[in-house]
Amino acid sequence: MENILDVIKKARHVTVVAHIHPDADSVGSASALYTYMLQLHKKVTFYCATKAIDPALKCIPWVDKIKHTFPKSSDLVLSADCGNKCRLGEILDVLLINFDHHASNELFGNYNIVNKEAVSTSQVVFDFFVHHNITINSKIATALYAGLLDDSRNFLNSKVDEKTFNMAAFLCARGAKTAIVANHISKQIPLSAFRLKAAMMSNMQLVSQAHIALFIVPLKMLDDYGAHHRDCKLALEEGLYLPSVEVSLLLCENRDLSIKGSLRSKGKIDVNMIAQKFGGGGHIYSAGFKINNQSLEKASDMVLGDIDMF
Repeated sequence: MENILDVIKKARHVTVVAHIHPDADSVGSASALYTYMLQLHKKVTFYCATKAIDPALKCIPWVDKIKHTFPKSSDLVLSADCGNKCRLGEILDVLLINFDHHASNELFGNYNIVNKEAVSTSQVVFDFFVHHNITINSKIATALYAGLLDDSRNFLNSKVDEKTFNMAAFLCARGAKTAIVANHISKQIPLSAFRLKAAMMSNMQLVSQAHIALFIVPLKMLDDYGAHHRDCKLALEEGLYLPSVEVSLLLCENRDLSIKGSLRSKGKIDVNMIAQKFGGGGHIYSAGFKINNQSLEKASDMVLGDIDMF
């Protein structure tokens, strides 16, 4: 920990990285680290390889500062919520500090601040700040709260404990804009996502004696509603609301005809282990992967077969 502060202070140009197709935990954690670099009067760039950032994340400070070209002059990277190096996008081979909480994290950094028991990467960053007596202002508090709210599933995740609520209370006391964050992250739904959710629910399949909720989303379905991959999350999460369902599975077609897979679990089945079989990863409760050169039907058979093995 102490060495990491020295590394940060010696850096000339720090780049803070949110992972590709970022969620609130990645952007929130990166935003908090970005603010800290500003406090240190560092030259700093906020980078994400994905250009289409979810509009719901605009409630997080500094989202408007995100760049999509990695700066060549950077000599230090702070990655936020990236389980492996591929999630960073195209970056230069420079010194890297890895902040994360994924069970599947590959410890790819020169320095790794990874707590696999943490409910979110925002908690990992928060603990780092508290340990070093780093000032948590309103912007940092808002950013970290956004990550905590999103990755804890609105405090419904089974990892939520007294420490989680103590962190939330601390951030509130430091000026976190909790109502604004909650409205953006949890309540505001684009019309395209609203209509896509209805279509996904209508086409949902219950398999394995209704223990698995299966959502298959061809590219045409996304195009019909003007929706994005991120808009599929609403139905995927709500698949777990059914009492009999233990795993919710989404298979969504990409424009390059690869298939993006997302898994959610109530905890009896470790979906991280399933995602790893397909080169992905995540957590016991939430994981993702990608399948190439397969039809949606074939991919469905492959993944369902692996779920049934657990």
